[in-house]
Amino acid sequence: MVKVLIDLRMVRGALHGIARYALELARRLPALEPQWQFFGLTGPGGVPDDLGELAPRIPLVRCGAPFLSVFEQPALAACLFRHSPQLFHATSFSLPSLWPGPLVATLHDATHLALPDSTSLTHTAYYKLVVGPRAQRARALITVSEFSRKELAAHLGLVPERLQVISNGVDAAFHVPASTEVDDFRARRGVPPRYFAAIGSTKPHKNLKVLLSVAQGLSEPLVLLAGRGARRALGFSEQVIELSPLPDADLVCFLGGATAVLVPSRYEGFGLPALEAMACGAPVIAANAGAHPEVIANAGLLVSADNPLAWREAALKVGRVSSLRADLSRRGRDRAARFSWDDCAKQTLAVYRRALRL
Repeated sequence: MVKVLIDLRMVRGALHGIARYALELARRLPALEPQWQFFGLTGPGGVPDDLGELAPRIPLVRCGAPFLSVFEQPALAACLFRHSPQLFHATSFSLPSLWPGPLVATLHDATHLALPDSTSLTHTAYYKLVVGPRAQRARALITVSEFSRKELAAHLGLVPERLQVISNGVDAAFHVPASTEVDDFRARRGVPPRYFAAIGSTKPHKNLKVLLSVAQGLSEPLVLLAGRGARRALGFSEQVIELSPLPDADLVCFLGGATAVLVPSRYEGFGLPALEAMACGAPVIAANAGAHPEVIANAGLLVSADNPLAWREAALKVGRVSSLRADLSRRGRDRAARFSWDDCAKQTLAVYRRALRL
């Protein structure tokens, strides 16, 4: 029986896109191949208790050291030798340099190399000294967009054809919410009836600072979802409303209830937040950068990443023209429907089979 170990060590704290990717695979792959054994590899503390439907239902084994920690590599090697999987799927940026077994690796982007000012010197060195050399020896490499394939090939010296593009998906939980659900969310969270939503983080390449001057001239308040303390860290005024991280049910209402969702990130390997917003029926305005043009296509408005005037004009136009909002909402929903986690899992399983030569 084939034993596959899926890396879930990055599932910790607030749920981010790569953690969702790993969890979505872990809950779909066993049903696609019931004759195989699937296990999840976690950090020393396991996975969070508040994952809901995303909570893994496969057996879990724990690594002796945390994700990307000083002792990660020897602890990861010890764990892999002890459990002896026929295949290990490294679903994030951590690849086992001391374990020579069959490896499939998903590399989501080349942020650590393409934007060294946006990451630590330690992570940049890790990518160069561990990820790059080990990727060369992996049985198969996956990435999530054509943009990332080109970036990774250029920065890691890989032949582009070595990387298979398998897009992320949108879970069915992301849907157009009922008006009553949105009203309840607004009342509980203190969100006004009309607002522009801005999503991202305080990392420089997420580029939320481009909205600093924009926020003052919008026709509706700006509501920021970028982590606790982001408003102050980024320099936004008290007029900007800040939300703490939201569970999926509230996130759907936040996105679906917005006049438009602004995603100014200048470097995205895929752009899952924008796609999830589109699935919720929100008009999306995104930076014309990274994988956004590839993923969003003509289903949203793409503007220059660092032009505040362009952001203000696009937001004001969407807020003013109801027919444009309706058109962007329809096109966004249609576009998001093309991206499925089931398809992602099926294509990933096919990669496993090829890597195992089955």
